[in-house]
Amino acid sequence: MSSIHEVSSPAGASASYDLLVVGGGINGCGIARDAAGRGASVLLVEQDDLASHTSSASTKLIHGGLRYLEYYEFRLVREALMERERLLKIAPHIIWPMRFVLPHSKMLRPAWLLRTGLFLYDHLCPNMTLPRTKALNLRTALAGKSLRSEYVRGFEYSDGWVQDSRLVVLNAMDAVRVGAKIETRTRLVKAVRGPQGWTATLENTRTGEQSTVQAKVLVNAAGPWVAELLKDRLNVPSRNRVRLVKGSHIVVPRVFEGSQAYIFQNPDKRIVFAIPYEQDFTLIGTTDVPWEQDPGHVEISPDEITYLCESVNRYFTKTIRPEDVVWTYAGVRPLYDDNSGNASAVTRDYVLDVDATAAPILSVFGGKITTFRKLAEHAVEKLAPHLPVLRNPGWTDGTPLPGGEFAPKDFDAQLSRFRAHAPHLSERTSWRLMRNYGLRAYIIATSTPEEMGQMFGDTLSAREVDYLIGNEWARTAEDILWRRSRLGLFVSDADRAALQTYIDGRLKGDVTSLSNPGQVARQNVA
Repeated sequence: MSSIHEVSSPAGASASYDLLVVGGGINGCGIARDAAGRGASVLLVEQDDLASHTSSASTKLIHGGLRYLEYYEFRLVREALMERERLLKIAPHIIWPMRFVLPHSKMLRPAWLLRTGLFLYDHLCPNMTLPRTKALNLRTALAGKSLRSEYVRGFEYSDGWVQDSRLVVLNAMDAVRVGAKIETRTRLVKAVRGPQGWTATLENTRTGEQSTVQAKVLVNAAGPWVAELLKDRLNVPSRNRVRLVKGSHIVVPRVFEGSQAYIFQNPDKRIVFAIPYEQDFTLIGTTDVPWEQDPGHVEISPDEITYLCESVNRYFTKTIRPEDVVWTYAGVRPLYDDNSGNASAVTRDYVLDVDATAAPILSVFGGKITTFRKLAEHAVEKLAPHLPVLRNPGWTDGTPLPGGEFAPKDFDAQLSRFRAHAPHLSERTSWRLMRNYGLRAYIIATSTPEEMGQMFGDTLSAREVDYLIGNEWARTAEDILWRRSRLGLFVSDADRAALQTYIDGRLKGDVTSLSNPGQVARQNVA
């Protein structure tokens, strides 16, 4: 059995690929998966960990974008709603439906406008499977118990929740399954363009070792670095501009009961979500702040924390203060610059720019996590005239991501079956493993608790850590705690240090994967 390691070419060798994808966020991994599945030889490089920037800093929603209807983004909303349906089917372990409560504020948008927008939201998507919108009397509805008494009426509608960083990793794993090569901690130093292809210099960011590869086509999916990559490392003039907007979130101890989320309107016409998070917490976000600094080093500001606290305090009976915040995260969204004066009004649609004046390059501007699969499909179709192998038909709309080979309605049954398979695991651990890994949780679970190995606080075992090192490119405690297992809020500093020591020890040896990358224990598929 092989393991996933950062890979470098032998000294003096220069590997050749059809496609070199730069950027290990959701768009880059989605494009790599789609192209490799059509038969192209693909190399993806990411300078840090997969999903280490924008793609792990979202509000973690698979949604059409209700508020985009105000900006007449009907095509984008329709495409996003249709993609929501597809993603619920191909990743039912990490994506699931959620109901959202929208209280009506007499001082803001009128009720008729909200009702009209929600009617459109329900009907822009053909064959919608989620429950439709309904009106609520907040004085009698359970969802109204957490709200202040002045909110009397509201609406409840459907959208979806996603474990965003895991969505990226699963796309990378499936890309490997269909033949792609993924190299994390690998930076594109420069690429020289010729009439027939690109010569790219890559650098392992941990060792400093450099290698050279050839590619017929280059994909610039560098997210916030898309413009910098074109200008400084590719020497390609850009015909489009990117606008960086910082979005920040706070996490506080649970504010309300129930599985529903809330969407709140603010006096500045922006909206803020309050969402159940990891069972014990509430996630609140997001902000929209123009950003002109290094996108690799971004943090929430005190003003943003205050803004988010005040936003929910207008609605909830339970008041939250900045000192209640247990965790924050912020990311920079690389939006296509449509010259909007207001950061909140900048389009969330995407632009795919193909420059084929010499060796082709496709650059991705904008986009949102919900539409990543369709973006990838469009990107591959745009490159097909320049790379004949890509003319094979699309395939990603109905192919499950690793671990998701079951129907969405069957999750509870799959969880019960998994609990019977590993009864020594706590109910909380079983739920988390199935929600993170789906049917691949069987690869991690053992027949006895002793076989799970050393524990690193809460429910994280050495067995799971080995799986993540061997199958999911995890190389640091941060990779595992914040982007793979989502246990960062439950682990002490001492356990975090012990985890990093364990990882370092494993990486010094030959870490063997517990399963071939991208494969599923088929005997456990219902």
